[in-house]
Amino acid sequence: MSTSPAEPARYNRFLRDLLGVMAYGELSAFERLSSDARYSPTLHDRAVLGRLAVIEFQHFELVCAKLAEMGLDAEEAMLPFQPSVDHFHERTRPADWHESLMKAYVIDTVSADFYRSISGYVDAGTAGLIELVQAAGDATVVLRDRLKAALADDPRLASRLALWARRLLGEALTQAQRVSVEHAFLGGLTGTDEDRAGELARALTAELAAAHSRRMSELGLAG
Repeated sequence: MSTSPAEPARYNRFLRDLLGVMAYGELSAFERLSSDARYSPTLHDRAVLGRLAVIEFQHFELVCAKLAEMGLDAEEAMLPFQPSVDHFHERTRPADWHESLMKAYVIDTVSADFYRSISGYVDAGTAGLIELVQAAGDATVVLRDRLKAALADDPRLASRLALWARRLLGEALTQAQRVSVEHAFLGGLTGTDEDRAGELARALTAELAAAHSRRMSELGLAG
């Protein structure tokens, strides 16, 4: 990403916000997976989700280290996003184990898609961190395979989980738009060009929805 002399301050604010919301997202993912692990139907599932929770916490520590490297306090960077992220999770409380799995899968993959899209607009160091933290890995594969197994064992879950996944996507996109507006998020990438920021937001929304639909199709669910 190239910046003119007038843009570094705006970009640095954007970077603080990007890493702040990413850090709080990783911390929240750790807490969710830790909680879900307690209600796992088998000890194997408990161990698997526990391991995934540890990975999320390691990602949280990586983002905090980047903030510290920039001379920023991680808690101060996260705090502006805590109310909205917590509100999202309050609105999307799973009703059972299967809905917990789907929520973890949808949030994991949609968040990764969003940050990877943003990484094309940031400096190389930040892009590398995003790739390290958000790369599709064990969590995505494990959650997807566990969902496939659950759907194979009980096909009656399909319609309920498809509806739940659509609701999660809608809530996630609404949340992302709200955060972007409240914090002038995309303005950090586009400067004062509001039209360009709007175009980028619409393109990201379409991209995220399309990728989600493809993943649901892979699970045999309507996107």
